[in-house]
Amino acid sequence: MELRDIEIFLTLAEELHFGRTAARLCLSPARVTQAIQKQERQIGAPLFERTNRTVRLTPVGQQFRDDLRPLYAGLKHSVERAQLAGQGITGILRVGMLPANAYDLRAYWDVFRLRHPQWKLRVQKAQFSDAFATLRRGDIDVLITWLPVDEPDLTVGPVLSAEPRVLAVSTDHELTRRTSVSLEIAADFQHPQSDTQPHYWYDAYIPRETRRGRTIERGPVVQNTEEAITLASMAEIVVLFPSHMTRYWARPDITYLPVTDMGPLPYALVWRAEAENEPIRALAQIVRDLGPLTPET
Repeated sequence: MELRDIEIFLTLAEELHFGRTAARLCLSPARVTQAIQKQERQIGAPLFERTNRTVRLTPVGQQFRDDLRPLYAGLKHSVERAQLAGQGITGILRVGMLPANAYDLRAYWDVFRLRHPQWKLRVQKAQFSDAFATLRRGDIDVLITWLPVDEPDLTVGPVLSAEPRVLAVSTDHELTRRTSVSLEIAADFQHPQSDTQPHYWYDAYIPRETRRGRTIERGPVVQNTEEAITLASMAEIVVLFPSHMTRYWARPDITYLPVTDMGPLPYALVWRAEAENEPIRALAQIVRDLGPLTPET
């Protein structure tokens, strides 16, 4: 089986859509279909259940995905390391970000590159619905995430920032008559739900209750920031965010209101304890040396 065909299968297993898979890989939908049909002939069983509306993995497809994913990731990593070694680079540190303010953290990135030119730094967006799984699979080496994180296999490193909270609402929402809002008032409206794990971690981002014990109702399930913002723009939900969203996700159909009765949301480095290495320790030390960002940064 060719490496490209494996990439096609794993991408389709993630997207569950032939068109999106083709677009993501810059291929024709026919090429994607041919690759999957070829693999199914080789295996002797269907990998996907297809209807006019849905694409789903079969049990065989699920097993094949789970077996191939770490092998493919390792192979890609090995090829990339060999290519970088030819350029004098001996390692890669992949940082996944849940916050949207990578530019605010540029001082950390600049110092890392200055101190350690032998290592390549790659900063990429992470989705909160899959953040810990991405870290545990080894797709990233370090995750920048809000706290608390209390997982036996994960190490919590230094804090990079702690930001005030804001509430995203539609520009024609009744709350826009206010200049700020309390969580007690925001509890009158639906907030997004997520099926991400662990639950205590998501609850730290969007509490289940106000300080006075009022239940904060959760509505539709969202997988990422884009979905949450879209629903907020249509006044279906309101969404709690860190304050940097007012700069990085400014939209004409969204108003951000300061939340007056919530403490700052801290973000820190988190990594797998068993995967700790020199680049991870180097980045953590740089964050300690420079200290956390100030709210004005």
